[in-house]
Amino acid sequence: MKANEIKKGLVIQVDGQNILIKSVFVQSPSSRSGNTLYKALGRNIVSGQKFERSFKGDEVVDSVDFSRRSVQLLYRDDDGCTFMDSETYDQFLVDEAMIEEELAYISDGLEGLNALVADEKVIGIELPSTVALKITDCSPGIKGGSASARTKPATLTTGLVVQVPEYLEIGEVIKVNTETGEYISRA
Repeated sequence: MKANEIKKGLVIQVDGQNILIKSVFVQSPSSRSGNTLYKALGRNIVSGQKFERSFKGDEVVDSVDFSRRSVQLLYRDDDGCTFMDSETYDQFLVDEAMIEEELAYISDGLEGLNALVADEKVIGIELPSTVALKITDCSPGIKGGSASARTKPATLTTGLVVQVPEYLEIGEVIKVNTETGEYISRA
C-alpha cells in the first residue's frame, strides 16, 4: 500500500518492526515541486517504543494483516491486564506497559473496546472515541460558574486528570475524548 493510505489503527511494518499507527498528520508542500508528506505517529508493538516518521505520499509501505475483536477488561493484576473476547470468551493477557496510554481510559465494563490480533497474539487495544468516567476528586463546584469559561483539574476513576468546567462536582460522570484526553460534556 502507499503511504497516503496510512490511517489511525493500521499496523505497518517498518525496518522489520510492526508499528501500530496512533495518528497521521498531512503536511502539504509550500512550493509547487514539493511532495505532500504523511507524518505517522505510533508505537512499536513488541518494544513499546514510540515511532515517528514522515513518508512521501507515493512511498510504498508494508501493512500487517490483523483482525479486530470486541473485548472487555476482566481484571488487572501483577501479570498485566486480562481481556475477554466478547464472542468466543477466549481470554488474552496483555502486558500493562504495552497499553500504558490506553489504561487511563479503561474502566470496568467499558463497551466498545477492540483487541488488535495478529497470529493469535494481541498486538494492541483500540479504544472507543469517547468514554464516560466519574469524577473522584476536584475542587468544589462554583454556582453560576457556567457563565465563565474557566476550568479546573479533575481526577477521574482511572486516575486520569482532565480540565473540566468549574461548575462540575465530585461524583458527576463526564465524557472524555480518548484521542485528545479532553473533556467533552456531561455523560
